[in-house]
Amino acid sequence: MIARKPRIAVLLAAAAVTAGLAACAPSPSSSTVADGGTSSDTAGQLSGTVTVFAAASLKATFSTLADEFEAKNPGAKVTLSFAGSSDLATQISQGAPADVFASADTKNMAKLADAGLLDGTATDFATNVLQIAVPPSNPASIGSFADLARPGIKVVVCASQVPCGAATDTVEKTSGVALSPVSEESSVTDVLGKVTSGEADAGLVYVTDVKGAGGKAKGIPFPEAGMAVNTYPIATVGSSRNKELAAAFVAMVKGPDGRKTLADAGFGAP
Repeated sequence: MIARKPRIAVLLAAAAVTAGLAACAPSPSSSTVADGGTSSDTAGQLSGTVTVFAAASLKATFSTLADEFEAKNPGAKVTLSFAGSSDLATQISQGAPADVFASADTKNMAKLADAGLLDGTATDFATNVLQIAVPPSNPASIGSFADLARPGIKVVVCASQVPCGAATDTVEKTSGVALSPVSEESSVTDVLGKVTSGEADAGLVYVTDVKGAGGKAKGIPFPEAGMAVNTYPIATVGSSRNKELAAAFVAMVKGPDGRKTLADAGFGAP
């Protein structure tokens, strides 16, 4: 028994040292986000809410990406708001609480950048082109852009301040074909709605909108669309209350998951 006492003392001393080191060891790094949640450097542990303002033409793709983002980050919540890019830019400039802005054109993003309302520089992440949308049976026998100018054709377009409307204006000017629309809508989804409901013979929307409509609309491509390719930029809003989460969502849109979802929907690369 006398020979074992020193060994026991050594073991007890070693255990005490080990416990002391463990107590002093730093905990995993984490930070508190503005809305009261916490985030860490470990993927899948971001938390809080990120509010995304996105062009109406991004509704299907961003809804999918939001679901994927929440699945990968169980503590995170993505709130989506879709409308015409010009309306969204105006809302943000007037103080609407957005964390991320994704526009269907560079013009409306530039307005916010020039006003100093962005956090950093916007990044282009997709492109889109116009296509003629008609009811599945194409009752007006539309086959070209020039057909939209025929007498009696009920055509619907986006208002000029909306990206799809600005693209329509460009095609009209460069092709020399002037349209007489029966209505001008504030978003591309409203134009598509007029077509699918039978209120219009045709509407000028994006390729992605026709594809997303499934069998409710038929798309007619036209070469003049190449005269007005819309580029989509995305950025974190300067007043964001959760910039870490906003940056993570932007990164997903620009990353492999985002590129695949966008390509599957018919968007082109930037």
